[in-house]
Amino acid sequence: MSLPVAAAVVNFQTPDLLEVAVRSFHAVYPAVPTLIVDNGSQDESPALIKDLCEELGPTVHARYLPENIYHGPAMHVALQELTAPYVYIFDSDTETRKGGFLEPMSNAIEALNQGYGAGQAVTVDKRGFAAPKGVPVLASYHMLLKQSVYQQLKPFIHHGLPALNNFKDAFEQGYQVASFPIADYVHHLGRGTAARYGYGLGWRSRLDYLLHRLGL
Repeated sequence: MSLPVAAAVVNFQTPDLLEVAVRSFHAVYPAVPTLIVDNGSQDESPALIKDLCEELGPTVHARYLPENIYHGPAMHVALQELTAPYVYIFDSDTETRKGGFLEPMSNAIEALNQGYGAGQAVTVDKRGFAAPKGVPVLASYHMLLKQSVYQQLKPFIHHGLPALNNFKDAFEQGYQVASFPIADYVHHLGRGTAARYGYGLGWRSRLDYLLHRLGL
C-alpha cells in the first residue's frame, strides 16, 4: 500500500547540494511524489532539476518560481500545490541515509490527540530562539506535517525560523507535534544555502536577536 505522503524541497542556487538531497531521498522512497520548488535560481539549477525530473521518473516534478521569494514562502507554495494527507519537507542540504522513517512519523502524528507534525522538536521563544519554555516547533529541514492542519494555520514566512508563526498558531489552537529521531535517518549539513547567500533578512534579524537578549 502506498504511503499517503508527498515530499517537497526548496532550492536556491545550490545544485550540488540539491542533487544529493533529491537522489538520496528518491533512492529510499521512489514512489513518494516529490516536488522541487526552484526559488528563482539564475545558475545551472533549472537545467539540473529538469534532468532530475526526466531521469527519476514521474514521481519527481518541479515548480520554477520567477524570482527568489525566500525559503518560508517557497515552502508555502509547495504546501499549496501538494494534495497528499501528509507532506514531508526536507532541505536541499540534507542527505537521506536510510529509509523507514515516514511510516513511524505519520503513525506518531496520528497517535496524538490533535496531531500536526513529527520531526526534530525544539522549544523556542516568541522570536524563534531556543528557550527552556515557549513554543514547540519542528526543525524545518526534515519534518512531516499534516496537510489539513497546515491549511488552517498561519503560513510559513520569510524569517530565520520560517515556521515560527505557523507553530505558534498551532500551539495556541491546541495542536501537538511528535518528537522523532529523524537525524538517525537524514543527515543535515546545516546552513547549506544560508552560508552562501545569507538569509536576506537584513536589520530584522539583528533586531530580533537584540530583543531576544533583552528578554523582550
